[in-house]
Amino acid sequence: MGFWDDLAKDSSFSTASGNDLPYVVMQVTLKEKFFGTGSGNLSELEQVINTQVKKGYRLHTITTSNGGSKGFGGGDRIQATLVFEKI
Repeated sequence: MGFWDDLAKDSSFSTASGNDLPYVVMQVTLKEKFFGTGSGNLSELEQVINTQVKKGYRLHTITTSNGGSKGFGGGDRIQATLVFEKI
C-alpha cells in the first residue's frame, strides 16, 4: 500500500449503518486540503448524511474532535461523529 492509498484510506467514513435500528452512529474523517484551506472531502460528509436520510433516519447529533496531523503533507484531521435517529 502506497502513500496515496494511505491518504485515501484516512479520508474515508465508516459504513456501519444497520437496518431498522433506532439509532445509528457513524464517523467521518475530514481532512484538510493538500493545498489551501478548508476540508478536502466535505462531499463525503454530505454523502453519509444523504444516504442515512434515504434510509429513513434524521441527523440527531454531530460532534467533532481534532485528530491532529498525519505528518508531511497530511494536513489536519477532524473526526466528525454523527448520530442518526430513525424517523
